[in-house]
Amino acid sequence: MTESTPSVDPDETIDLLQELVRIPSPYFEEHEVIEFVYEWLDERGHDPEYHHVSEPDITEYEGDNVVARLEGSDPDAPTLLLNGHVDTVQLVEDWEEDPCSGRIEDGKLYGQGACDMKGGVASIMTAFDALAALELAGDVLLTVVVDEEGPYGLGTDRLIRDGFTDDCDMAIVTEPGPILAQEDLDNPALLLGARGRFLYDITVHGRAAHGSQPETGVNAVVEAGRLAEALDAMETGDHPKLGSGSVCPLFIEGGGQTLSVPERAHLMVDRHVVIGESQEDVRTQAEDIVDELGLESDVDIGFREAPADDILYGPYVTDEDHPLVTSLADATRSVSGVDPEYGYFSSVGDFNYLGDRAKLPTVIIGPDGENIHGAGEFVYTDEVVEVADIIADAAVRLLD
Repeated sequence: MTESTPSVDPDETIDLLQELVRIPSPYFEEHEVIEFVYEWLDERGHDPEYHHVSEPDITEYEGDNVVARLEGSDPDAPTLLLNGHVDTVQLVEDWEEDPCSGRIEDGKLYGQGACDMKGGVASIMTAFDALAALELAGDVLLTVVVDEEGPYGLGTDRLIRDGFTDDCDMAIVTEPGPILAQEDLDNPALLLGARGRFLYDITVHGRAAHGSQPETGVNAVVEAGRLAEALDAMETGDHPKLGSGSVCPLFIEGGGQTLSVPERAHLMVDRHVVIGESQEDVRTQAEDIVDELGLESDVDIGFREAPADDILYGPYVTDEDHPLVTSLADATRSVSGVDPEYGYFSSVGDFNYLGDRAKLPTVIIGPDGENIHGAGEFVYTDEVVEVADIIADAAVRLLD
């Protein structure tokens, strides 16, 4: 580590993580954990603020992010954004113990959200606290957000809408990287980009008829099945860093009346994209497949309803030569004694909003674990501390 970088307290970091994990916080139910984050920062003199998040039209969600800033001495120096979410998926029923136990065994801390991503949140909080003891030239903005696991990423979306990212120059997001990378990686790893994602929302309009004479109607469920199979096999774009796009039909709904040919079916399809695949490109691809199939049904191809048209998970890549990347690499060598591995994220998250919508060079670096979103989720405790130390060291290199 650089001489001026404070060492993060390992015990305090793991104690913080344990407390975060012990507070249940499924998305849309984050009030208690957000209050804890605020009070932890406030007790240490960091003047945190609640940042309100509201989405009244679709989800009727009301919640709060927590934001805190370390102000640097030079207004012309860069500002570093540290971002992490405290919400989890809904608590999984298959746990054989309390899903929020925070139990530690063999260097692993167990609990829903321990790896995705309360481990990463503990890393940025203790790194931020350690950096407060220094006189930095640039600012550090800490944003602990809600609803990343929910349908729209409302916490980070609201940060962007309300201008919090306007004066930022780069971002670190501490999602668990290796477990969700495009290729096999080991920590310490820097993920320099991610694919994007659209959700096809397709309605198939068939023609009802008596179920004993199906040939007199057009079965929307059958036609939706043909379309799902064709979409599943469609060609996608390729990118030298992000790999290939992907298609995954998620569900078909339709029918239900006894002895009636279904006249409507609803099809939802996941479409991960790479740079060069726009929303209109993706729509045109699906329309072409419908034409090629020669379906008897009328097909309406749209995308999942969202609170705003610009709530999109676009793909992005951060240049390996950017100072954020080189500083994190140097910090990794200093803290861990090894070169970091480089990779790219396979799915989407708040980092897409920052890297694509906010146009910030964005790097994912986070502690790894296993069983994310499932029973038995855990994070490696030594990696939680290591990530905190790497971020603190990199921040000094960037902002001193």
